[in-house]
Amino acid sequence: MKDVIRHSANDKGEEEMSLDLEFRNATAADWPAIETLLTTGGLPLDGAREHLDFFIVGVRGNAIRCVAGFELYGGVALLRSVAVSDALRGKGAGALLLDAIRAKAQAEGVEVLYLLTTTAAAFFGKRGFQQIERSSAPDVIKASREFQGVCPASATMMVASIGR
Repeated sequence: MKDVIRHSANDKGEEEMSLDLEFRNATAADWPAIETLLTTGGLPLDGAREHLDFFIVGVRGNAIRCVAGFELYGGVALLRSVAVSDALRGKGAGALLLDAIRAKAQAEGVEVLYLLTTTAAAFFGKRGFQQIERSSAPDVIKASREFQGVCPASATMMVASIGR
C-alpha cells in the first residue's frame, strides 16, 4: 500500500513539498529502526517486540520514518507504539499512519481499538477516539503489560470503533 500526501511547506505559500510514504508490515529486520523511533518518541519498548506481527512501518526511500502497532485480543486490540520521525511530525504522516494501522486491524478482525496515551489525546480525539475510564476497558486489555504498568496510571484511556 502506498499513500502520498502533499502540503505547503509553510503558511506563507512557499514551495509545496510532497511526502511519499509506503506502508508495509514490519519485519524482525526492522526492529532496530522501530526501537529508535519508539525511544526517540518516549514510548515504551516493553512488550512491543512480542507483537511485531501486528506492526506496520512507513518507509520513504530506504528509511523507516514511522511505526504503529497493536496487541490483538480477538475482536479488540490495544493500539500502541505510534511514532513518527521528528522530520515528519506535523506534516500529516501520523494521520496516514493511523489510517494504515486501522486498516490492518480491520483485516485482522478487530472491531474496537483501545489505546493509552500520555501525550497524544488531542491527536487521537480528532480522529475518532473517545476518552473513557480505565476501569471500563475489557479484561483482556486490562491484562496487557502496557495497561498493567508499562503506561502510567495517569495515561489517558481512549477507544474507537473501527467495525466492518
